[in-house]
Amino acid sequence: MGTIIELSHLKKYFNSPKGKVHAVDDVTLKIEEGSTLGVVGESGCGKSTLGRTMIHLQDSTDGKIFFEGEDVTRVNKKKLRELREKMQIIFQDPYSSLNPRMMVRDVIREPIVLAGKLKDDEIERETNRIMDLVGIEQRLRYAYPHELDGGRRQRVGIGRALALNPKFIVCDEPVSALDVSIQAQILNLLMDLQEECKITYLFVTHDLSVVRHIATDICVMYLGQLVEKSPSKELFRNSLHPYTKALLSAIPTIDIHKPKQRIALKGEITSPINPKPGCRFASRCPYACDRCAEPQKMEEVLPNHFVSCCRVRELNEL
Repeated sequence: MGTIIELSHLKKYFNSPKGKVHAVDDVTLKIEEGSTLGVVGESGCGKSTLGRTMIHLQDSTDGKIFFEGEDVTRVNKKKLRELREKMQIIFQDPYSSLNPRMMVRDVIREPIVLAGKLKDDEIERETNRIMDLVGIEQRLRYAYPHELDGGRRQRVGIGRALALNPKFIVCDEPVSALDVSIQAQILNLLMDLQEECKITYLFVTHDLSVVRHIATDICVMYLGQLVEKSPSKELFRNSLHPYTKALLSAIPTIDIHKPKQRIALKGEITSPINPKPGCRFASRCPYACDRCAEPQKMEEVLPNHFVSCCRVRELNEL
């Protein structure tokens, strides 16, 4: 398997009255074809902005985006239209992301119609195939979004994303608005679709139990920057960054004999507006030192395990 998408020093800033908000700041990563990269972190850390910038729902401020080896950082309308067929997104809220005036069949078939590659009878057959693929009963083809429950609405959103047979899909917290039992159904559906359709996912979530279930690799974000990246099992077994350790300590456990030692973070959160160079977690980190004021770099401290912390080897005795 090769690399399907690569980011090189990607940045996305937003203007505000007080300066520039560094939503995504100097992110470099690769996603292998057919894999799932999970992105976790607190609300407001830039997870969703990263995914939307990758697929050009938002223009990047700086850096490079490569898709299948081609530089797609700046593209014209014709090229962007071609990319839309290969890169799609599943939104967080299946109710607000669907047009309330469109029936289920129309939501799914609209991308196929706009692509203009199939005839009417072929469009109808493809629409029916996608509905069957994502588990939507044919009796619901003329239903409107408000007539469906949350799970079925999200299946419609997934069907719309699959309409043009994309190679890469950004899953922007696709199960956070659903009941736990429905979450499991949607996660299993996404995993089955990945295997059947050979899709690559960027899975954005703040639920660590969800990302543990579905992700091949995991990136941990803090205030627009990556602080740790490793294979999923490795991250949960041997997390190295102080912020990642604090996140994992917050996962509830049902084992009363081995209660987790919760790591409580104290201190002020660094402002994302024109932040100073250096570690942005330093103001809350119990191990901060003078070297934390210097720019931090992602370093491979173990095989395929990258961490952005100047004290990582010292603290973990590596």
